[in-house]
Amino acid sequence: MIPLDYIGFNHVYKSFGQTSVLDDFSFSVPAGRIICLIGPSGCGKTTILNLLTGLEQPDRGYISGTANLRISCVFQETRLLPWKTVSENISFVLQDLTMLQRQKLIDLHLKAMGLYEYRNSYPKTLSGGMKQRLALCRAFAFPHDLLLLDEPFKSLDVPLRMELVQQVAGMWIKNPRTIVFVTHDILDALLLGHFILVLSAKPTTTLDTLEINIPPGERVIAEEPFPAYYNHILALLEGRGEHEHA
Repeated sequence: MIPLDYIGFNHVYKSFGQTSVLDDFSFSVPAGRIICLIGPSGCGKTTILNLLTGLEQPDRGYISGTANLRISCVFQETRLLPWKTVSENISFVLQDLTMLQRQKLIDLHLKAMGLYEYRNSYPKTLSGGMKQRLALCRAFAFPHDLLLLDEPFKSLDVPLRMELVQQVAGMWIKNPRTIVFVTHDILDALLLGHFILVLSAKPTTTLDTLEINIPPGERVIAEEPFPAYYNHILALLEGRGEHEHA
């Protein structure tokens, strides 16, 4: 049984046709934390996100802690509205707020992401990294309880990706909400995750769950325990590791 104030999957099965994606998949973590899902391509990470949003329903088992949550998402594609300015792209998701409330939120998030001077620009004038910053601004500005990040940094170079990971950490510190972050990158997970779920290939099960108590934004990846965690996750993904931490 998953406790109150937790988010989790309880013995969830999910198949598409003859393909079993999730097989007796379970986890539970406290709400208000950053949960990183890392595993091989096609293992079912996006299916897990779709189940969290309610876009998909489990064949068996149940999902706890997501009922009536306001959900915000960031995808690999920024999905910006090209006919709206930077500010208008954020304002678009704040329809329930007054104009004054919207503007305060927009200015706050654009300044945090270094985009304030581009507030009247259109997406086509922004670089790829700036577009991804804007997508993050929009997602954080939307009044949410659960934020889903579906590999939003996948196409970015390493320095920019590390910068955006740190900005996500900073924004979470200011406004701690539950984040489920899908990534292929071990460093991203180690920098952000309070809990890291290492997933198997399909049908997906949890190979291990690592809990990290050092706050995001204060982690030094070159110092222990992070090198040991990195090697452990890498070994699991390569099929060399053993279940040790769950």
